[in-house]
Amino acid sequence: MTEKKENDKIRKELFYKRQNGYDVIDVKEHMAVEDYCKDYMSFLNDARTEREAVRLGIKEAEKRGFAEYRRGMSLKPGSKVYFNNRGKALILAVMGTRPLSDGCVIAGAHVDAPRLDLKQIPLYESDELAYLRTHYYGGIKKYQWVTVPLELHGVAVLKDGKTVDIVIGREKDDPKFIITDLLPHLAQDQMKKTMAEGITGEGLNILIGSVPYDDGGKDRVKLAVMSILNDQYGIMEEDFLSAELTAVPAYDVCEIGLDRSLIGGYGHDDRVCAYAELKALFDIKDAPQKTCVCILADKEETGSDGVSGMKSAAFDCFMEDLCAEQVVDVRRCFENSFCLSADVTAAFDPIYPDAFEKTNDAMINYGMGICKFTGARGKYDTSDASAELVAYLRRIFGQNKVVWQLCEMGKVDKGGGGTIAKYMADRNIDTIDAGVPVLSMHAPFEVVSKLDCYMTYKGVYTAYTAD
Repeated sequence: MTEKKENDKIRKELFYKRQNGYDVIDVKEHMAVEDYCKDYMSFLNDARTEREAVRLGIKEAEKRGFAEYRRGMSLKPGSKVYFNNRGKALILAVMGTRPLSDGCVIAGAHVDAPRLDLKQIPLYESDELAYLRTHYYGGIKKYQWVTVPLELHGVAVLKDGKTVDIVIGREKDDPKFIITDLLPHLAQDQMKKTMAEGITGEGLNILIGSVPYDDGGKDRVKLAVMSILNDQYGIMEEDFLSAELTAVPAYDVCEIGLDRSLIGGYGHDDRVCAYAELKALFDIKDAPQKTCVCILADKEETGSDGVSGMKSAAFDCFMEDLCAEQVVDVRRCFENSFCLSADVTAAFDPIYPDAFEKTNDAMINYGMGICKFTGARGKYDTSDASAELVAYLRRIFGQNKVVWQLCEMGKVDKGGGGTIAKYMADRNIDTIDAGVPVLSMHAPFEVVSKLDCYMTYKGVYTAYTAD
């Protein structure tokens, strides 16, 4: 061996180099990537809100033998149960052969996404046009939501207690809605403002109708709109007071690129990880060694507060009930448990390189992104996973040929983000963030890599089934 070849060998052995996933997988796995992503795209099209994601999750779970958990029910290895938290969050479990005192394996994602919620008194008329007032939910760039076709999804609970599901805009022939913007010819003053100031929160009002009711009275367009809603859904204006209605982008999920290697759609953050968790849990064939738990949480985008968020005691109560059946202290279970906080991360974008630190940020097609910590700047507001935990993932992912990458979220002083990880770690559960890198995160139309989606599923499945 020549000296140059010897040096190249030493360099290869001593240096670390990430690899593009398509340079690693074979043809058979490439086909598996495509098959997995077809099903994921269908899921994302149908799960436009957290309520719809939960309903769809329950439907698919019941097809696979999961039963709704009832306190005190008998459980054995292989038992499959789920807990529906108020229709907005979901916890599923497959009981393991080992006792819960040995801990469990948890994967936790969230199914809420940035959106526009209708205010409780939303409908008004101005200059013979009807509008809906909104209050944006989660971190958005407000200017991205104007001139975008929108759908309405949600529920209204009527005075008599009846719940009415409302979906307008999802079907091909349904009408869509819009927030208008100024034409460039008249926008000189608007364009002098910063991007944050150009479109205001109070300006995100949705155009919903223009034809007046034929009675010669006041607010005729508003009345015509209300008449349509009453005819179709039986609701009156007062019923908006007890409604949860949301405007989401009216885009179908689609393949992006001539090579069809990417997926574009609304709500990848974080339903792309929620689907990976569900699919991984469903694919467990026999009773796992440790009990496997899948969490689809709500309210992550607004801080994980509330009864359906990850700060809620709902998760603790569910786990306490499972532990009680085995006469196990839930605290002993938690201290021996492991959690993948399955949330997306920012993908390096070559168009905006100044925001990223390329060496340590996730790359498209380089696999599942593992974030040792999230938070902001000086690692504030985060859980920082231990070296031992990272080494554990290195071992099991290497053994199972999971393509993965260790990453942060942008340059240190630029900002950062949060997940449910710190709330799981607060329960004394070893936790680390892991998920799919996303381009245009929190935009009405986000982009992910098919390979990264599949490898996130494969990573969660590996965590569930590892010895």
